[in-house]
Amino acid sequence: MKKKIGFLSFGHWSHSPHSQTRTAGDVLLQSIDLAMAAEDLGVDGAYFRVHHFARQLGSPFPLLAAVGARTSRIEIGTGVIDMRYENPMYMAEDSGAADLISGGRLQLGISRGSPEQVIDGFRYFGYGPPEGQTMADIARQNTEVYLQVIDGARFAEPNPRPMFANPHPGPLPIEPQSPGLRERIWWGSGSNATGEWAAKLGMNLMSSTLKEDESGKPFHIQQAEQIEAYRAAWTAAGHEREPRISVSRSIFPLVTAQDRAYFGADRSSSDSLGNIDGYRAVFGRSYAAEPDVLIKELADDEAIAAADTLLLTIPNQLGVDYNARVLESILTHVAPGLGWR
Repeated sequence: MKKKIGFLSFGHWSHSPHSQTRTAGDVLLQSIDLAMAAEDLGVDGAYFRVHHFARQLGSPFPLLAAVGARTSRIEIGTGVIDMRYENPMYMAEDSGAADLISGGRLQLGISRGSPEQVIDGFRYFGYGPPEGQTMADIARQNTEVYLQVIDGARFAEPNPRPMFANPHPGPLPIEPQSPGLRERIWWGSGSNATGEWAAKLGMNLMSSTLKEDESGKPFHIQQAEQIEAYRAAWTAAGHEREPRISVSRSIFPLVTAQDRAYFGADRSSSDSLGNIDGYRAVFGRSYAAEPDVLIKELADDEAIAAADTLLLTIPNQLGVDYNARVLESILTHVAPGLGWR
C-alpha cells in the first residue's frame, strides 16, 4: 500500500555541546530548512510537535506560515496542538491565515493534550474548567467550536454602524476563511473511544507512538484495532469522503557508520508500559536496523499497514543535514521494499 511519508519534529533545543539546536531561533530556522530539504527529497509532510513551558516548539502558526511560504508541495502540520490552551476563535484566524499562505496544505493535528512541564499550565493561559467539568471536556468543547467556525459558521452580530461595509447581511463569520481546512483537521487519539468520537465529528485520525493499554495486546495490534473502530464509526456517521489516518514511528536505517554510532545499540524489539495521566499506556517500540531487516520487521506492523500516512519521529537536535539523510535513507532503502513507494 502506497503511503504518504512525513517527518514529525519535537523541536527540542538545549545548550548541550552535542546539540545542533542551542536556541529557539535555531529550532525555528532549522525546521524551515528541514521542511525545504524534505520537499526536495520527495517527502510528503512536515509536522511539528507543540508543547508549552518547555524548550520545544510551542507556538505553531508562525512556523507553519513560514514553512508554507518557503515550500510549494509538502503538507504542513502539527502533532498535536493542545486544545486546553487554545482560544478557538483566535486559532481559527491563525490557522486560516497560515493555510492560505501555504495554498491549502495545512494538516492540523489537535487533541486534549498530554502531560506538561508545569501543573495545570492552561491556567496560566487564562483557562480552567467550570464546576463539574474537566479540562478534557473543555478541550473537546473548544474543538467543536473551532470546527464550526472554520466551517463558515456565521454567528457574530454585526455593528449597525460598522467601520467597513459588511460583505453580506446577517451575522458575520471569523475571517479569513480557508476553503477545505475543515477536512484537514486531525484528532490525536490515545484510546478507541476518542478515536470513535473523532470519527463522528469528521476529523482525520492521528495515532501516535503510545495509546491507552486497553487489551494487553502488542502496541501495533491495539493501534490497528483502534483504526478499525475509528473506520467503523466513520462509516456509521455517514461521512461522504474517505478519512485520513496516520501513525507515528521512530525508524532509523543503519546505513553509515554515523547511523550505527547513533542508533546501532537501539534494537529493542518489545513495547514498553507506563502511566500517563493516571492510565496505563503502552508505548510502541523503535526500529533501528539494516534496511533489509527493517523491511521484514515493518511488514509485520499491522497499524502501519492500516494507515495511509506514516510520520517519522526525528532527532531534530542532530541537525538538518543528518535528518534529511535519514529521511532519504528511508525513501531509498526501505519504502520501496514495502510497497510504500
